[in-house]
Amino acid sequence: MSAFLSHNPLAIFALLLSLSVLVPPLVRRVGLPDLVGLLAAGVLIGPHTLGWLSSSSETVRLLADVGVVYLLFIAGLEIDLAEFARIRQRSFRFGLLTFSLPLSAGLVLGLGYGYSLLSAVLLGSILASHTPLGYPIVRSYGEVREESVVVAIGGTIFTDLAALLVLAVCMGLHRGDLSALGICALLLRVALFGALVLLLIQRLGRPLVQRSVNNDSQLFVAVLLALFLASLGAELAGVEKIVGAFLAGLAVNAVLPEGRVKEQVIFVGATLFIPIFFIDLGLLLNLPAFLGTLAGSLFAVLLIGGLIGTKGLAAWWAGRLYRYTGAQMLTLWSLSLPQVAATLAATFVGFRAGLLDERVLNSVLAMMVVTASLGPYLTAVAMPRLGRAAAAQLDASGSGPLALARRSLTVLVPVSNPDTEAPLLALARLLIGGDADQPGRVLPLAVVSPRQADAAGAGASALAAGLGQGRQLLARARRITDAQGVPSLSLLRVDTDVAAGIARTAMEQATDLVLMGLAPPGGLDRWLFGDLVDATCRQAPCPVVVARLGSAPLRLQRLLVPIKDLTAGALEQFQLAERLAASTGGAITLLHLHDPRLGPAELTRLRRELERWRPGPSALGQGVQVHLDLRPNQGVEAVILEAGRDHDLVILRSQRRLVAGLPIPASDLTSRLLRRLEGATLVISDPLH
Repeated sequence: MSAFLSHNPLAIFALLLSLSVLVPPLVRRVGLPDLVGLLAAGVLIGPHTLGWLSSSSETVRLLADVGVVYLLFIAGLEIDLAEFARIRQRSFRFGLLTFSLPLSAGLVLGLGYGYSLLSAVLLGSILASHTPLGYPIVRSYGEVREESVVVAIGGTIFTDLAALLVLAVCMGLHRGDLSALGICALLLRVALFGALVLLLIQRLGRPLVQRSVNNDSQLFVAVLLALFLASLGAELAGVEKIVGAFLAGLAVNAVLPEGRVKEQVIFVGATLFIPIFFIDLGLLLNLPAFLGTLAGSLFAVLLIGGLIGTKGLAAWWAGRLYRYTGAQMLTLWSLSLPQVAATLAATFVGFRAGLLDERVLNSVLAMMVVTASLGPYLTAVAMPRLGRAAAAQLDASGSGPLALARRSLTVLVPVSNPDTEAPLLALARLLIGGDADQPGRVLPLAVVSPRQADAAGAGASALAAGLGQGRQLLARARRITDAQGVPSLSLLRVDTDVAAGIARTAMEQATDLVLMGLAPPGGLDRWLFGDLVDATCRQAPCPVVVARLGSAPLRLQRLLVPIKDLTAGALEQFQLAERLAASTGGAITLLHLHDPRLGPAELTRLRRELERWRPGPSALGQGVQVHLDLRPNQGVEAVILEAGRDHDLVILRSQRRLVAGLPIPASDLTSRLLRRLEGATLVISDPLH
């Protein structure tokens, strides 16, 4: 096999592509992150195990280089620049602290173990950057605008840029083409190059986006061109290509709007090139040496301990400076702890250049595993504490965006299946009502895709047949809504992509909810690539409610609402149930799993706060029975499955997001529950943007 692959670049690419596609779904089934499986796949086919591939292969090096620049490009692309600009001074100060303290620790550790000054500085810069892997958890708690979160995310820009600059200087000195004057010239070139990249991409990108609003292909190619030209320009400026990739990501981020093109860019990187980069890291990994590093290397222990300690010290110092609470300090620490994107990229470059040895590589990979697990765990601990003060201010009886049950709604219902059309429209009728003077509306939508018609092989006739079927579905929907006396507006749309058509219609009509049916489990294609519901949830500008109904909506009398913590998102989830219960005459069980260590006083306070969510006498939900069920958290999935057997409908929330383009999925608890729950379910998926 190794001889065959060594003379066949196409076979190498096919093997790497197959592993990129097949490994992530397999490791998710056993509860492991995608990148762990990809590293293991690289070890398996690498020179220290099966010996099929080597990292020195030209094909592997090319694809891995594309992966590493793509990794840093998406890291810049996903930084929220608007939030960073809001409190950039505090972000800069925190970034300075969380960069300089780990840098000092890495420098001391490297010198203490006999590494050269250059290698020790590079080791310190590797510790200084961070990737906020806990951000999906923050979003699921509705805390993205909390100041400590914004400060931590904004600090990412500073730490990543500073770490990449240190890498550029170290690589230049290592090649022997830099002096003291040369370093100043290099920094000047980097500054000029960065300004040029940001200026050119923004100046050329804005008119291109305006002209190409309906040409996704042109925009997609332009984004990739900006990435690779910036990476090449960085090398011409005398720095590493990943510096140019990160700057290009920041520049494109400022001009490219949220939508399909940005999703495509992230999708291509996260599913193709970045996985190949992780596989290449596995090829570099000597498994016996790595296990030996984990088992008995004091260097690895000191490296990991030094990182955790200095990141914590930086968070505490910044917290004292800004007078933050303990929960806010913990948030800063947890979001600045994970070492993945820039860390892996810099380690990869330094190891290939000979500045870092195998011990450092193995220790950094061990540090990555530890911090990528510990950081999100600490974020999950910090968010409930952070939300308790905000929870006391949530008022379910008032008006405003939190009072979902107090106002009429516009509900968009994509229709494509005659068998599920009537139940979905009946459910939409129950959701639109409110106590406002104006009633809500139901918007039945049929989207016809010329691309799918072309794929069917019938050309214009297939498109005409699709339009005819769409009109029939809308006519049937109109008869149903007229019979129920529901205000409705039928919409027919032709779009190259069905999910994008749904999302654009939701934006144009300013809908409050998109209501979709959940298709039954599919075959290999859906298992690997997702489906229409997934694509819609990623693009829709409003919450998407996905329904799996086993009976008529009016028969759903016993509603179960499991909530994680008392947040605005949980209140919205409860109010959706309240709206349904008020329409059907049903009752709600509000299930909250609390920390088993809570004392009686804390439990009493928690119950009192939940009592405030009960419908008041003037609310739409007058007469709705709400039963509070507080249980110690001894397994979320098992408790929800047990409680779901005694209820007609379970209402869940789902939150997905890829951070910095990394193939590290958010919690798949909701997916597992959907597979195992036997009764009807509603899943509220929050918008990504």
